[in-house]
Amino acid sequence: MEQYEPDRPSPTRAAAVRRGLRDGRAAPSRRSLLRAGAGGALAFGGLGALSACGIPPAGHTQGGVPAEDHSEKEKRVAFSNWTEYMDVDDSGRGHPTLDAFTGRTGIEVTYTEDINDNTEFFGKIKPQLAAGQDTGRDLVVLTDWLAARLIRLGWVQKLDPSHLPHAYANLSPQFRSPDWDPGRAYSYPWQGIAAVIAYNRKALDGVEVRTLSDLLDNPELKGRVGLLTEMRDTMGLVLLDMEKDPERFTTDDYDAGIARLQKAVDKGQVRRFTGNDYTSDLSRGDFAACVAWAGDIVQLKADNPDIGFLIPDSGYMMSSDNLLIPNKARHKTNAERLIDYYFEPRPAAELAAHINFVCPVDGVRDELARIDEDAADDPLILPDKDMQAKSRAFRSLSAEEETACEAKFAKLTGA
Repeated sequence: MEQYEPDRPSPTRAAAVRRGLRDGRAAPSRRSLLRAGAGGALAFGGLGALSACGIPPAGHTQGGVPAEDHSEKEKRVAFSNWTEYMDVDDSGRGHPTLDAFTGRTGIEVTYTEDINDNTEFFGKIKPQLAAGQDTGRDLVVLTDWLAARLIRLGWVQKLDPSHLPHAYANLSPQFRSPDWDPGRAYSYPWQGIAAVIAYNRKALDGVEVRTLSDLLDNPELKGRVGLLTEMRDTMGLVLLDMEKDPERFTTDDYDAGIARLQKAVDKGQVRRFTGNDYTSDLSRGDFAACVAWAGDIVQLKADNPDIGFLIPDSGYMMSSDNLLIPNKARHKTNAERLIDYYFEPRPAAELAAHINFVCPVDGVRDELARIDEDAADDPLILPDKDMQAKSRAFRSLSAEEETACEAKFAKLTGA
């Protein structure tokens, strides 16, 4: 078992440093790409453009289309992922977990970091999927809103549970049954993305923060509060604070949440709505408190002891990036074996130690502790059962709801 010297940076700290220097899915500079939801789709050509091109609008499950599986004869799998979203060796070029998978199975992984934006990537693969053609990819990683759309369009294949024993057994309960893929028939999470409240102790200067209402109402924080431009995370936390369920809210609930935020904006409580760039505001103390993504806070608190976080009693928001097998993929079984591999404790722990997102795999703590005790004890990487129970997802939206919700939020934020 690899041991880490006391004066050598832990994998978590080393990963934080890498993220500060390089772009990628695990870098703060890429986190704002989660915004590419309905707004991104509209910018790309409009939700209506799907129907105009002869593509059925999202909302009706068509069922995935299998292809002839060449896995047995062709020992390879093509895996498309976001940049900097995989463990790396000391050279910064190799991927130890992928190498170990190949060593065990004989399956060569063509690993490509060609996803920089959900909407942009959708534009790449849409023509082939719409035409019933192979995209050249056996496995892709997409954020939940886009994963939901591809499932509804019938553009991804149904998974074979017999090939996924570790995934089925070790999937964390908080990720088991999203409303857009009940029972995980078509997808498994790659990593979780938690939205919580972060603060700068020095900037707070003794002001107590426990809830989102404190951020929106406490006059001592006026002009020193940050909220995210990601609608689902900010509005989800607002709904929770109002004792509404983001998984079951109504239009009236949403409109009440918008009004709640508008009141805070009008009185100057909110300094600004941000993408990933909130990290510098928080570190400098321009934000005393803000809505933040857990992966960023792991990095920031490693570098700045004044940075902390809290989970409101009302709960916090959780989204995910997800593994899916596109229609007509040539190596479905090989792709399923790779999915299942990352739900084994050791590979999952190695991945978590490097990229610091919420690990969706139960039973990895002991393995992660052998690599990095700090990471194993960090609830932003391995939330305990009580914290898991407080996580909530933003419910799936119809195309019409998505357009309306994003428009109302964009008007509020000035986007």
